Amino acid sequence: MKRFYKTTGFSATTGGFLVELDGRPVKTPARNALELPTADLAKAICDEWAGQKDEIDSTQMPLTGLAQGALDQVARERDRIAARVAGFADSDMLYFRGDDNQRALVDWQAQQWDPLLDWARQRYDISFVLIHGIMHQSQPDNTLQRLEDAVHAQDDFALAAMLALTGLTGTLVGVLALIENSVAVDDLWSLANLEELWQEQQWGQDEVAAQKREKKRAEYLDAVRFLELSRT
Repeated sequence: MKRFYKTTGFSATTGGFLVELDGRPVKTPARNALELPTADLAKAICDEWAGQKDEIDSTQMPLTGLAQGALDQVARERDRIAARVAGFADSDMLYFRGDDNQRALVDWQAQQWDPLLDWARQRYDISFVLIHGIMHQSQPDNTLQRLEDAVHAQDDFALAAMLALTGLTGTLVGVLALIENSVAVDDLWSLANLEELWQEQQWGQDEVAAQKREKKRAEYLDAVRFLELSRT
């Protein structure tokens, strides 16, 4: 799509902050107003629109895309989106450990991942079943329910960010800790890629895998920034 506007800006409304192009409100693909919860997020999204050249490249507008997801998808299908995020409560990567033939890896996983599980145990008064090998085991019902409740407690914009973050990291526990400032952004990314980084230490770096990881890291940082900017 060719760029069709000259100026970008935003204005305050009773519900938040409305992004405007040439003084006219921006609409999402579902024809909702692009209305955001904070001035910081509105400004950042205006900057994305202002930075477009002759052709609009939506791949260079990650914050806009996440905001559209919050307004068009989460707001309309909140239960379905929340269920997708909460599904990680029973398949969180932090539960899955190496087998008896990988003792060094198992010890490293315990050292790096257990603090996050300990945080969740105390925060939500829950317990976890650790899984060694490939056979899946379900987590306790109380654990699933309380983590699901924590997901549903988030607003639409946080839930849009969580959908991206859980998909990129594979850990709901880690994302909840991130939301509550109980794990650093860079630390969570390293924990989410622990096994891949471990393999690189043992056998050397796979350039293709490393490039894919860096691409995902950029998406992860965009989702984190969206989450932080959307907080009122």
